[in-house]
Amino acid sequence: MQAERPPLPPFTTVEAAVRKVRLAEDAWNTRDPERVALAYTPDSHWRNRAEFLEGRQAIVAFLSRKWSRELDYRLIKELWGFRENRIAVRFAYEFHDDSGTWFRVLRQRALGV
Repeated sequence: MQAERPPLPPFTTVEAAVRKVRLAEDAWNTRDPERVALAYTPDSHWRNRAEFLEGRQAIVAFLSRKWSRELDYRLIKELWGFRENRIAVRFAYEFHDDSGTWFRVLRQRALGV
């Protein structure tokens, strides 16, 4: 897997920003923690509710736990806005638990890339 994932900033067209969002959506929908973690720097810092993560291995462990509980996970990302090296996305994801109960989560997030 390559280290850089084009298109890279600066984002000068809507098409380039949408392509970046779509590629991220596609990667997350593989539900492959190793593949997803490669999109983040080795020293990444994440926060998920009360959990704080540092580094790719922590991301892999977190996503592995997440997707072992969130079955048939499906993510939909939509470009909300962009400028130079920043992208804002709106996203929704769905999954069901082991009892068959379905959940849908809606969020917005601004990302530096």
